[in-house]
Amino acid sequence: MLLEDELPGLTYLKMLCEQIPELEVVRSFNNSTTFLKEIAVLEFDLCILDIEMPGINGLQIASLLKGKPVIFTTAYSEYAAEAFDLDAIDFVRKPIKKERLHQAVLKTIRRIENGNTQKYFVQLNTDKGKTLVFFDQLNYIRTSEIDSRDKVARMENNATLIFKNLSFEKLLEALPSHQFCQINRSEILALRCVQFFSHDEITTNIIQPNGKHLVLFLSEIYRNNFIQTVNL
Repeated sequence: MLLEDELPGLTYLKMLCEQIPELEVVRSFNNSTTFLKEIAVLEFDLCILDIEMPGINGLQIASLLKGKPVIFTTAYSEYAAEAFDLDAIDFVRKPIKKERLHQAVLKTIRRIENGNTQKYFVQLNTDKGKTLVFFDQLNYIRTSEIDSRDKVARMENNATLIFKNLSFEKLLEALPSHQFCQINRSEILALRCVQFFSHDEITTNIIQPNGKHLVLFLSEIYRNNFIQTVNL
């Protein structure tokens, strides 16, 4: 189902969707009021909709869709946090590119196949404001050397984020336990980054600036939990 109040934008979105083999466009609307009148009698698996619309906006509509998967499209990035609070699948910035939309559709399919129970991101506070941290992009977290209340995260693209005033306890509650594990008092590691491990050492596939693999200490306190997790 498509909802976009500007006709040229709706025509373009429909054209992109028709080029994605996993999609079939059931209906397309350029008026949110008409959309809401007809939604009860229409069957669909996914709604792709704009956020900024006259009258009732996309965020309000998404809250009425009773858990249906939603992909938001918008030119306004300030809506991202609120969009994901509604458990949206993805947030695609305009102008929309086919490859980016296809990526969001594939994410939706995985979500549906997993019974709509698996999340792929968490919203966290950083030194630059709120951000969405996708689990498959997060490699490693350590306690900040400047302020122990903060945590420094290394991402897949080698960028770093500083999570503000966040304990490891809260982090582990937010991260999927089958993907991340605390390995000592000051470090959490994504299990996909484990290359080798021994009794007290983990060699990761994370490359440091000197070209060597990052090697981390595996503490005795956390060893059993780490071994149980990697054996799941």
